[in-house]
Amino acid sequence: MTMNPSSRPPRIAVVTFSAGDGGNDKMLVHLAQGLSEQGCAVDFITRTMTAPYLDRLPMQVRRLVIHEASHRDRTRSLGRYVAENAPDVVLSGKRSDREVLEAVRLVKTNTRVFIRVGINLSARYDHRSKLIGWWHLRPLRRLLPQADGILAVSRGVAQDLLRLFKIPSEKIHVVPNPVVTPKMLSEMPPVPSHRFYASSPEVPVVVGMGGLRKAKDFPTLLKAFAIVVQTRPARLLILGRGHLRDKLMALARSLNIAPWTDFPGFVESPYSYLAHAQLFVLSSLWEGSPNVLIEALAMGTPVVATDCPSGPREILQDGRYGRLVPCGNPHAMAQAMLKSLENPPQPSFLKEAVTRYTFAASTHEYLRAFGLLAKVPAKRPCATQDSSGILERNP
Repeated sequence: MTMNPSSRPPRIAVVTFSAGDGGNDKMLVHLAQGLSEQGCAVDFITRTMTAPYLDRLPMQVRRLVIHEASHRDRTRSLGRYVAENAPDVVLSGKRSDREVLEAVRLVKTNTRVFIRVGINLSARYDHRSKLIGWWHLRPLRRLLPQADGILAVSRGVAQDLLRLFKIPSEKIHVVPNPVVTPKMLSEMPPVPSHRFYASSPEVPVVVGMGGLRKAKDFPTLLKAFAIVVQTRPARLLILGRGHLRDKLMALARSLNIAPWTDFPGFVESPYSYLAHAQLFVLSSLWEGSPNVLIEALAMGTPVVATDCPSGPREILQDGRYGRLVPCGNPHAMAQAMLKSLENPPQPSFLKEAVTRYTFAASTHEYLRAFGLLAKVPAKRPCATQDSSGILERNP
């Protein structure tokens, strides 16, 4: 990769003070990897290096840890980093907006701040009291307008931001998540060792995945599955961990579907579970841009999804690549599941849906939003399709 000798590669700092196992955490690691592959100098700044996904950061990404516990001390440490390194862009990924904005103001550099929003905020707080919603959105009303740009993971998230905040539309950029890794496109993952895949291969495996919390609405999936097994044999795996695990297992028992359901917990690399399932179901009440839906499509697995705000309708292109059902409606979900199991689309057709979400396509859009396209090599990897319909990266 040849850089223009008259200019240094753009330096981008990705900052996150989250240490979770959610989709946003995974996407920030993917983004750092993708930007590095595009020729950028990337610093990944967090409060720990022991969280899930962080071991996937490539060697060329510099890893920096801010251990300070207080907001003031974290801000000072970030300010020193900005003063010493003068990055072109600092991207606040999760739980770091205030510190990033204040740190950049502390020093005199040309560094610009971008804030990434990965969830439909209105939908999240519609399920809580108005007072709680107001309280959580209050700091964002002050912080978001101070940023040089806002990165929304879907059109629905962008439209929601325009409704909620007084932000000029030109400051909001819709950028797809870098979900589809080169490895996902080059290898068929092995069959999982889980017993549901090993016995009775004629019985379809249905997968749901996500944190076991209210937003993912797994009770509706369990109720829908209970309707499905009245018509045909099937098995259900729900991957993830969370505080609702015991309640969900109790619900499975009360629905008399416990023998055909399992909760394996968090799986850091779920691609084998998705690739060898006959159906993936997204039952969420709200999202931003559900990465697991894209991952399932990239594996060629049929999908059913709730038409929740935001993301599923955009990803599935109004139902072209998978059936959309109303939120919280187990009967509609069960009928869509049965139809999808009876008449699954071809894997090559489903993979067409994910071209926007490859590392190459996503990082290109990030660099466009940052205004840095002119500072990276003229030849960038781009997403294409071969004759089999599988996405590839071209040099």
